[in-house]
Amino acid sequence: MTTESLPPDAATLRRDILLGLGAAAATTVLAPSAQAQMAASPTPPPHAERKRTVTTLTTRDGTEIYYKDWGHGRPVVFCHGWPLNADSWEAQMLHLGANGFRVIAHDRRGHGRSSQPWDGNDMDHYADDLADLINALDLRDATLIGFSTGGGEVARYVGRHGTGRVAQLVLVSSVPPQMLKTEGNPGGLPIEVFDGIRAGSLKDRSQFYKDLTTPFFGFNKPDPRGTQGMRDAFWFQGMQSGHKNAFDCIKAFSETDFTEDLKKFDKPTLIVHGDADQIVPIDAAGRASARLVPHATLKVYPGAPHAVTDTHKDQLNADLLAFVKA
Repeated sequence: MTTESLPPDAATLRRDILLGLGAAAATTVLAPSAQAQMAASPTPPPHAERKRTVTTLTTRDGTEIYYKDWGHGRPVVFCHGWPLNADSWEAQMLHLGANGFRVIAHDRRGHGRSSQPWDGNDMDHYADDLADLINALDLRDATLIGFSTGGGEVARYVGRHGTGRVAQLVLVSSVPPQMLKTEGNPGGLPIEVFDGIRAGSLKDRSQFYKDLTTPFFGFNKPDPRGTQGMRDAFWFQGMQSGHKNAFDCIKAFSETDFTEDLKKFDKPTLIVHGDADQIVPIDAAGRASARLVPHATLKVYPGAPHAVTDTHKDQLNADLLAFVKA
């Protein structure tokens, strides 16, 4: 029913209710400190203005990649986890963007709003897509930040394309050096774990994603910090991914060995990992990566689950801002 069809008193009441809800939402979503940050966000000089009306990029193999490009300043590029998309970085993008950085995040091929190619759902293609994006936007002195599978994407980018355009590297709850248990990686997870993920995806992908939010956000641990909204966002983003693409990605994030890629990290590096991570256990991931990148700073979040971008976003935002400003 439109406002025009309501009696005058009802139309006025509806208008007042909507205005009140809007005001309440605005004060709820942005705390006073966040509102102040947004208001104080630096205004770029005229020469810094960029016309960015295109939000997709066609890669070297014809795949269409969707990306967000916000703000002004030195670039910070975010790579998301499985089976999510760029929206999973919104808290960190808003925070860094409000503090004078240009923040960019793309939907990995087959995820979110990017196209869904049948082939090429592997780390080499993910890294090449990232390189195409960085080159197309002519990014220099960039900070690359990867979460979970996105950390593997960042590592493989360094291995394949070097750090000529990179100033800093960040791995958050990330899969490197390797998730799968092998003779050379005895601390990894057995193949049966990943076969179970594949089986769940094939049986009922929607329900599997809902069930996965329990360990992802630590709801099976005392005093979880997650919310139903976080679970809903995970499920919604997951269901936007292509079924074949998300299925292939399981092999990519679990079996790819990033050891040699990490050895090429020659820029300041921050590694963040929760010690209660049930998805990517810290010993075979964050701590092992720190041993391969001796100059890296390892920050361990006590009791934190995998999803620190949500459950510990204030702490992570502060750590990221301090690092990129260093």
